[in-house]
Amino acid sequence: MENITELIEKLYSKDDKAAYKALQLLEAESEKSNDVYKFFDRFVELIEDSNSYRRTRGIILIAVNAKWDTENKIDEIIDEYLKHILDEKPITSRQCIKVLPNIAKYKPELVEYITEALRKADTKIYKDSMQALVYKDIISALKKIN
Repeated sequence: MENITELIEKLYSKDDKAAYKALQLLEAESEKSNDVYKFFDRFVELIEDSNSYRRTRGIILIAVNAKWDTENKIDEIIDEYLKHILDEKPITSRQCIKVLPNIAKYKPELVEYITEALRKADTKIYKDSMQALVYKDIISALKKIN
């Protein structure tokens, strides 16, 4: 596997295929070890990026590293993270919602906070075609959390 630092840099690439491949490799490594967690602050930067693909990468990597979060960094940024339940881009919103059960699994102290944010989310901000999909994702995430 490539150096983790190099993969982190590729998350910012304009080449979406290369960035996606880096994301996949970092996700896989995060399942096995806490080596990727050391870059948590970079993932926080990503969720604030103007590019929705980069935001999504940060969202996913924060969630997949929840099990390694002994420093409670997720607790510190949870407000910013949960804003992406209603991200301006519905695709990013859907990715955020889908990974929330993983955060809830490893951060039980945040479960109530996460479920409240999901329940309050008003999908009417999206076009009709996306509203139902985002709503179904919310219901599915709530079921997995509870």
